Amino acid sequence: MSAEKLLSDLVGFASVVGTPNLTVMAFVREYLASHGISCRILPGPEGDRANLFATIGDASRPGYVLSGHVDVVPAGEPEWLADSFLLRTDGERLIGRGACDMKGFVAAVLAAAPGLAAMDLAAPVHIALSYDEEAGCKGVPHLLAALPELCAPPLGAIIGEPTGLVPVLAHKGKAAVRLSARGISGHSSRPDLGRNAIHALVPVLAEAIVQAEALKGGPQDARFAPPCSTLQIGTVAGGQAVNIIPDRAEARLEARAIAGVDPRTLLEPVIAKAAEMGVESEILSSYPALALDAAAPLAALAEAVSGHAPLGAVSFGTEAGLFQQAGIPAIICGPGDIARAHRPEEYITRGELESTRAMVLALGRHLSA
Repeated sequence: MSAEKLLSDLVGFASVVGTPNLTVMAFVREYLASHGISCRILPGPEGDRANLFATIGDASRPGYVLSGHVDVVPAGEPEWLADSFLLRTDGERLIGRGACDMKGFVAAVLAAAPGLAAMDLAAPVHIALSYDEEAGCKGVPHLLAALPELCAPPLGAIIGEPTGLVPVLAHKGKAAVRLSARGISGHSSRPDLGRNAIHALVPVLAEAIVQAEALKGGPQDARFAPPCSTLQIGTVAGGQAVNIIPDRAEARLEARAIAGVDPRTLLEPVIAKAAEMGVESEILSSYPALALDAAAPLAALAEAVSGHAPLGAVSFGTEAGLFQQAGIPAIICGPGDIARAHRPEEYITRGELESTRAMVLALGRHLSA
């Protein structure tokens, strides 16, 4: 099956982050099985979502992982010109939600799988597909925990997020927190008889702003833009009307950390202030930064199979840091441009799809005995 047909099928599954994905994983399993490739569907604790892991070659030997996620962000923007979950063409462009981020990579890997299976691989190639990456990489930790039962320790992982097929050595880590304040409702003319939840939240948000400014003068890494860790308030909600004392208020914050900094530590002053103000805090997601040495064998391998010299860093995050944390060297290298992701009329080109299939087959030839 061609990469374009596979992409069309994959886009047709509206596997929006946080929703069930068992049908798309079953499709992938059946496709691989039709080419004699066995795989495991690994249900997550949610029950209606799963990761998938397949091996081409001898799983008892150390090999390489090709990793992607099958969840996509919602597609409710009015600027879509047609059904976002029905792949359509416009010249060389293949348009649909997830086409670039990152079902294009997955489709190219699956299209190359029969070719890999026909090779005499001295080291296996694994296909790892995860869920809920767009919610802060929530699915892949369960896959990584299961790896010792699935294969020998991998030599490396290529995470196929959109980089124009240029290998990327580093990205920032991220942590997100939800702050929830509870008050007592009442008429605004008698604030002494109630408790204003927004007033409780404001000092915590003020502390977040102080910390955000302080990070500008903190540790720097010139590979990133901006070169420092960052913190921002993303959402604030609360209150019903101006003449009602608000009994609930909520905010969500995120911190992005340069390599070598745990993103959760950036939120600690804010969480401490929340506790002081009686505001609840909950870490929603967290993943570490990626930092692969430019001299690492995986960097040389990625350059050889992609045809592009590695790039120092990108500012967006991926599952690569979690692979690295699990002891597996990781690098980012996938088709398309991140600027097309999470936007209406998201697309990948036929050329990008074919170049990715060719890269995967080049990896197989490199690993052939």
